[in-house]
Amino acid sequence: MSVWDDLDLLLDSPSSLTITSNTRGTVKDFPSFKVDEDVSALKKAIEGLGTTEKTLIKVLTHRSDAQRQVIAQAYEKDTGRKLADDLEGDTHGDFEDVLVALVTPAAVYDCREVIKAIKGAGTTESTLTEIFASRSNKQIKALSEAYLAETGKAMLHDLKGEVSGEYGKALLILAEGKRDESPHVDNAQAKADAKAMYEAGEKKWGTDEDKFIDILCHRGIPQLRQTLVEYKQISKKTLQESIESEMSGNLEDLLVAVVKCVKNVPAYLAEKLYKSMKGAGTTESTLTRIIVSRSEVDLLDIRAEYKKLFGHTLYSHLESDVSGCYGDVLKHLCGQD
Repeated sequence: MSVWDDLDLLLDSPSSLTITSNTRGTVKDFPSFKVDEDVSALKKAIEGLGTTEKTLIKVLTHRSDAQRQVIAQAYEKDTGRKLADDLEGDTHGDFEDVLVALVTPAAVYDCREVIKAIKGAGTTESTLTEIFASRSNKQIKALSEAYLAETGKAMLHDLKGEVSGEYGKALLILAEGKRDESPHVDNAQAKADAKAMYEAGEKKWGTDEDKFIDILCHRGIPQLRQTLVEYKQISKKTLQESIESEMSGNLEDLLVAVVKCVKNVPAYLAEKLYKSMKGAGTTESTLTRIIVSRSEVDLLDIRAEYKKLFGHTLYSHLESDVSGCYGDVLKHLCGQD
């Protein structure tokens, strides 16, 4: 049985979307943190003849996001230059991208990933799907505020111009960051919702996507978990299987991502990491985004799910798939089991 079909423990397990502790991250506050020492080490590494990559990696992967922000402010005060700009000027390629990601505040980093996904010709729906399906209301709110500060425009307004159809409708609801947060579960409502989705999909000719969108994008996580259990009782299929057989394209991808994140955000992201390294060529942007953005949220859980799903560790896959300084940064952030 796949991890996605097993609903037995679902109602009792915690969700990354509702817990706010950061004890499941691999990166923690550095205990003997001395900002002046870090700033002078970074300056020396950047300003000397040739860049000392080892120093950059050592300092930036062993400090928490909060500590890196303190370093960035002190660095700018000391040199009159932004640390991110100096890193951009001094390194290149994926190594540059991951270092800049590390010195960018989490919400600003998410916001820049959204800007990248909607800028230029064509929209990268897979990035938007991953971000809005896996972030909590609080994270989406912070991302939205960062977007306004960065662009002077409302994120929802810009998204509206980029995404359309049923996919656009679902994504815009998620991007409001207003999912119900009540821990209370209404069993009668869960049964009614499961029945409504069954009748809107499996049971009829053609699918009423709006019904699925409305329920999956508005209800709270505990409520939806109960609904998934009820759905399987009525349909004998999981809701994910029904969505996969009833829908296609970006909408299918988004609603499946929502269902997977309702069940288990770390397993969903573990799968995304695996796919980004599978086959010819690696999707570095996905690797960087997930490992950096989850390093203080739930990367320990992502590692555990990765091993369960694929039979080997995330660290060993990184070791065989990414090399050089870029690979070193990701391996430091991931940590070994």
